[in-house]
Amino acid sequence: MNEDWAGVVVQLGGAEALNVSARETKAFVRPRGIRNAVDLLRLILAYCLGERGLRLTAAWATSVGLVDISNVALLCRLRHCGDWLTQLIGQTLASGAPQASHGRLIRIVDATTVPKAGTGGRNKNAVWRVHSALDLPQERFGKHRK
Repeated sequence: MNEDWAGVVVQLGGAEALNVSARETKAFVRPRGIRNAVDLLRLILAYCLGERGLRLTAAWATSVGLVDISNVALLCRLRHCGDWLTQLIGQTLASGAPQASHGRLIRIVDATTVPKAGTGGRNKNAVWRVHSALDLPQERFGKHRK
């Protein structure tokens, strides 16, 4: 498991790059129990990808010797990591993009329908039309332009 984790860290640019990007995005400002950005990222992924809640993730981190942290402190740290995770995901996606896509805006556009609620909507087969556009490089929903 530790060997797999070391491979993930290398894929993301290494420990130093993770520390720099975490500090730039203010996800990791000072240690306060969590030694570095690599340990913080491991906690984030354990919580987000695992089947544990905050309490069990904190207990797991203590049991494996990662960090002794309360569930409340873990939640506080997680709340500051959104921009950092967005940056890491964007870098990972960009590194795997085909050469032809570099410098181009890639947008995934979808239009779907959702039935309106209530008997009036059902009787008339009324629907809401939902249009969405995902800007792939930014990993964010944007405005759909026709």
